[in-house]
Amino acid sequence: MEPFKQFTGIVMSLDQVNVDTDQIIPKQFLKLLERTGFGQYLFHDWRFHPNGSPKADFPLNQPRYKGAKILLARANFGCGSSREHAAWALKDYGFRVLIAPSYADIFYSNCFKNGLLPITLNDVTVSQLFEEIAQQEGYSLNVNLENQRIRKPNDEKLHFEIDLFRKQCLLEGLDDISLTLWHEEKIRSHEQRLHPFQLVDVSR
Repeated sequence: MEPFKQFTGIVMSLDQVNVDTDQIIPKQFLKLLERTGFGQYLFHDWRFHPNGSPKADFPLNQPRYKGAKILLARANFGCGSSREHAAWALKDYGFRVLIAPSYADIFYSNCFKNGLLPITLNDVTVSQLFEEIAQQEGYSLNVNLENQRIRKPNDEKLHFEIDLFRKQCLLEGLDDISLTLWHEEKIRSHEQRLHPFQLVDVSR
């Protein structure tokens, strides 16, 4: 997993509460065998008409948000089913940072496991960001994970809280597999101690 330390990107605003995982990545697109390839289906039912043509009023289809890497949303983002594909789709599309007042617990955890940084800010601050984005095309933010700080275009700084363990995992690019390998020597030592007791005669 790619380490995350500092990042600057255009912000796309999605002014919706309770955005669920079935809207983020609809169930008919969960058949891919890899974690990649889901970005093209991100918010599919909101992005496209039944005939496949893009809906001009959806943010992802608007020229002002082309190349956006930060997603701003309202409360309870990622609710619904626990599908990890939602985080895969956001990451595969190109998003690295999410900002919202709150997230569904499982989705929140899945973000960290896949190199996404979900930042929680209070409702007032989020509403202010929505207003500023509406007024300024190409609105971008600089996110510094090490200092837990967001810098706005006017140089105003916002602080955000994050669990220290999850922060360290992102800074070092550690996913679940990497964390397991981190303890490889202890695992090997444990297996060697157990080995004699695992020799079970199954012929009886």
